[in-house]
Amino acid sequence: MTASSYVSCTYDSPVGLLTLAAADDGLKGLWIEGQKYFAGTLDAPLEEGSHPHLEAACAWLYAYFAGKRPSLDGLTLAPIGSEFRHVVWQLLCAIPQGEVRTYGQLAQQAAKKLGRERMSAQATGGAVGHNPISIIIPCHRVVGSDGSLTGYAGGLDKKRALLEHEGVRLP
Repeated sequence: MTASSYVSCTYDSPVGLLTLAAADDGLKGLWIEGQKYFAGTLDAPLEEGSHPHLEAACAWLYAYFAGKRPSLDGLTLAPIGSEFRHVVWQLLCAIPQGEVRTYGQLAQQAAKKLGRERMSAQATGGAVGHNPISIIIPCHRVVGSDGSLTGYAGGLDKKRALLEHEGVRLP
């Protein structure tokens, strides 16, 4: 898809200023200020404005940061990425709030879903790290094989804060 621009807004959250982007087909991005790969999947500029997909995402964020467990059902997520990345991002959405998975576990699930015998945890980690819809597609719920916090495009302090917000006990 090539767009002439994407509609964007900002959301002031407990983990910092968030920038959201949408097009008519859904939410395209949600980035924490200073995040790696900011708007990296978009092929057109951001123009501030309002859009129903942005309003729905902001309502979801409000509920999430208020300590609720909002469903993804009211959101139309439309991240731009390869088939492999989409598989990984769908698997991330299946991790319940308050739980974590390892990169290895996610790689095994991705391999099964793609009909492969094995999948590299590193390749899976790359897809997790390039997730363009942070927080809503919960890439912060993926940890190292020993349960340690490993890379997070938004910063490890933000990952820790999000997991603690969800009640995850960290080492």
